[in-house]
Amino acid sequence: FDGVEIHGAHGYLLDQFLKDQVNDRTDIYGGTLENRCRFPLEVVEAVANEIGADRVGIRLSPFANYMESGDSNPEALGLYMAESLNNRWFLANPDLPKRFELDAPLNKYNRETFYISDPVRGYVDYPFLESSTAVSS
Repeated sequence: FDGVEIHGAHGYLLDQFLKDQVNDRTDIYGGTLENRCRFPLEVVEAVANEIGADRVGIRLSPFANYMESGDSNPEALGLYMAESLNNRWFLANPDLPKRFELDAPLNKYNRETFYISDPVRGYVDYPFLESSTAVSS
């Protein structure tokens, strides 16, 4: 198979965790935006750990209101999920689209260097494809 798309939309289970109009949990999976997103993000991480993050996607529909299962702030929900899921590989691969085009290997990211004030580590120290292939040759 080429990959897995997790269905987190259309009122299905993961969508129900995300939406504040139907998620009435009082534990770590309910209430705040971050808590409501926790389980879907854990599912994505678990699948990515099994088959590789480059083979996993998730379908979201933050603006949909299937069977009255909407969210009071769908824009914030969509942005939070997008930011939580996407930025890791872009941070570690400044040439990510080119790597996808060439089916080239991805640099591993270091989560400890995300959003820190150190101007040397993290954002600018990941090699471009040409640099990393020259180093490994």
